[in-house]
Parts: sequence; structure tokens; C-alpha cells
Amino acid sequence: MRAKDDLIEVLKKIMEKDTRYKIDAYLFLLSALNFTMENLKREGHVNGRELCQGIKALGIEQFGRMARTVFEHWGVRQTEDFGNIVFNMVDAGVLGKTPADSIEDFKDIFDFKKEFEDEYTY
Repeated sequence: MRAKDDLIEVLKKIMEKDTRYKIDAYLFLLSALNFTMENLKREGHVNGRELCQGIKALGIEQFGRMARTVFEHWGVRQTEDFGNIVFNMVDAGVLGKTPADSIEDFKDIFDFKKEFEDEYTY
């Protein structure tokens, strides 16, 4: 339980510096990272595009048509916001990155309205 408490403390410190996103966005991203690695059958590095695809899939699985609304409630309005969250956690030592990783890897991967509403299928 201590590790979870430590993680929450680190996330609170991140959110003091960057108030754009709620803690649920950070916790969801970590779940999406695990979900993505499991689906890719990989234990190592996941790039921004792969992570965004995992975020989309897990968002649909957990929230259905409400995914966009939930993400926006957390302060996340585009895939680049998830990149900001990743790099906030990288800066805090929660996640690692390779020299090739960039915030640009998360830019315009998909449109929330299109994926979670317009083209959403039950």
C-alpha cells in the first residue's frame, strides 16, 4: 500500500506545478499504459502513438460514449494532453522515456469527438 501512497503524493506534487489535469487523468494514463503493454504483449517501451491507441481503446471499454465527457472533466481535450501528462510523470521520475520520445508523438493522433461520438459504435 505504501507504493500507492507514494505515487499519489508524487502525482499531487505534479498537479501543484501543472493544474490543468485532475489526478484521475494520471491514474487512467497509468492504467492505459498497462493495458497497452498487455495488448501489445510487450514489457518495454511504448511510443506515444501506441499509447494513444491504448488510451482510446480503454476509454471506450470503460466509458463508452461518455469517454470524451470524462476526459474533458479531467482537463484532457486532445491526445496532446495525454502527452503532457506523460511528460509530467517523466519529469517527476514516475515514467521513463527514450531520447527519441517527444511531446510531438502525441499530437493529433485522433479526434475525441470523432472517435468517441461521431464514429462510436455500440
